[in-house]
Amino acid sequence: MKTLQKGFTLIELMIVVAIIGILAAIAVPAYQDYTIKAKISEAASLSGAVKLGVELAYSEGMALADIDSNAGASVEPATSYKAKYVSSVSITDNGVFEVLLKSDTTLGLNTAVGKKITYTPTTVTTGGNIQWTL
Repeated sequence: MKTLQKGFTLIELMIVVAIIGILAAIAVPAYQDYTIKAKISEAASLSGAVKLGVELAYSEGMALADIDSNAGASVEPATSYKAKYVSSVSITDNGVFEVLLKSDTTLGLNTAVGKKITYTPTTVTTGGNIQWTL
């Protein structure tokens, strides 16, 4: 009786390995971009409290020109807003506030290390909502 060998040939296995290599070469850079975006999105989540403070002060009749770190925006000191990737959130003049990303290069922020993200209130209608631009 003849015995039949079953299994994959070397060529078939090499083709599978090549396909996996191509998929990995495409997926790894995309994955790195997504992880950086997720880390930077922490800045947006921390800015929510400051946005609310500025919007609250505006809705209570304070002009945007009067909203700064010293005047009624109900905002905690800048150093109160710390997280893994954010070092501070500080309000400046005219309701503008800045989120400062940490300068630690080991956090994986790449080119965003130590950068400031600035939120500026714009397109304010009388009695309406504040719209924010970055």
